[in-house]
Amino acid sequence: MTAAGTLIDIAAWWLIAGAVVAGLFLTIGIDRIDEDSRGAYAFRPLLIPGILLIWPMVLWRWIRLEGRSEQWHARYRPPRAAHLPVAILLAAALGLAVIAGLNVRQTWPAQTVPERLSKVEP
Repeated sequence: MTAAGTLIDIAAWWLIAGAVVAGLFLTIGIDRIDEDSRGAYAFRPLLIPGILLIWPMVLWRWIRLEGRSEQWHARYRPPRAAHLPVAILLAAALGLAVIAGLNVRQTWPAQTVPERLSKVEP
C-alpha cells in the first residue's frame, strides 16, 4: 500500500468515527449539556461538518461537561485556559513550517537549457 492510500484510509476512518460521534452527540448529548439547544433542531445539521473534523474534542468536552453539569461557571474554563498554550504552539508550528519549506525547496538543474513553449511574434 502506498503512503497516499494509507492517508486516505486514515482520513476515511477519521470521518467515520466523526460521523458516529456527530450522530450520537446531536441526538443525545447536545440536549444534556446545553440548555439553550433544547428544541432547537434547525441548527444541528450545521454542526455536522465541524464535528466530523474535531470529534475528539467534542467527545472530550461532552464527557467533561456531562460529569459536572451543575457547575455552570466552570463550563468554559478548560477551553479558555488552553488558548495561550495553543496559540504559542500554533505560532511555533507555523514558523517551523515556513523554515522547513524554505530549506526543502527544490533546486533547478543548472545544465538544463530553457525551452520556449510558444513562438513570440514581433
